[in-house]
Amino acid sequence: RSVPSEPPPSRWEFPSPLHAGDRDLIGYGADLEPGTLLQAYRRGLFPMPIRLGGAMVWWSPQRRGVLPLDGLKVSRSLRQSCKKFEIRINTAFGEVIRACANPEREGAWISSEVIEAYEKLHELGWAHSVEAWTRDGRLGGGLYGVAVGGLFAGESMFHHVRDASKVALVALVDILKKDDHGKSRILDLQWVTPHLESLG
Repeated sequence: RSVPSEPPPSRWEFPSPLHAGDRDLIGYGADLEPGTLLQAYRRGLFPMPIRLGGAMVWWSPQRRGVLPLDGLKVSRSLRQSCKKFEIRINTAFGEVIRACANPEREGAWISSEVIEAYEKLHELGWAHSVEAWTRDGRLGGGLYGVAVGGLFAGESMFHHVRDASKVALVALVDILKKDDHGKSRILDLQWVTPHLESLG
């Protein structure tokens, strides 16, 4: 595995989430340069506008969605689904993030600016995609996120084929387990949702 390239440092300074009280929202503005994004993730923050195309907002939810690597709930049917896909890593990052950005999806927030920013992070070796491909060579679903130190911050997932995004999540957990080299790993899913709670 290649070592990611460290970008120039950000010109912005983020406040600590510890000073936010009971608020999830930490700040507004800044930019999406690689150095800014990495500084944010290293402080426990992530960017997401309140609406598609709106001003960038930085978050650190008080009720954080964290998935213990040994806590993923995989049903028998999901295990069966895992056998139907081929898992690939970083072979279609642009396709994955654009599928996640589909403006017709409920809660769509990934703008062209966000796509460009994370593609830069991907080129530097920090952002990654986990992809579930069908046996006939179609991208059935996947996810993307940012790996910084022992943290993998899951940003978004999508599926064109039933269970494909869940299969990608199962694969990500397996990858992180194998890649720990004795280190602790955290899979940060950011917001708690009923769907993610059902997975552990």
